[in-house]
Amino acid sequence: MATKKQFVSNLMKLFCLSFFVLTNCNVRAQKVFSVQYANQADVKVFIVNYPNQADLKVYKVKYNNQVGNNEGLWFFTQYTNQSDKKIFFVKYANQADVKIYFVEYQNQAGWNDNSKKAYFY
Repeated sequence: MATKKQFVSNLMKLFCLSFFVLTNCNVRAQKVFSVQYANQADVKVFIVNYPNQADLKVYKVKYNNQVGNNEGLWFFTQYTNQSDKKIFFVKYANQADVKIYFVEYQNQAGWNDNSKKAYFY
């Protein structure tokens, strides 16, 4: 039977490991670059007309340090090597990996379909 000291020690190890894993996960991937050709893209997106049609509601931020943790805050980079993901805007919804809607306010951004989140990790 484990003593109280061993229990606390194991609990501290678990806490430290969890903290390390959570702080070192890079899940932002919200700096995007719009490419000219579909074969250059990591993700193909289609802009829908209404927010309820979208998989992701996107808010364009002004500065790259404002990007979030895959929550729909996008910064469009000037060069492809500055981006986390390269996107291509398709003409038809059935060609898209993710359907997006651009929102007016930051607090409106977010996922409607969590199954598509993996495209931006």
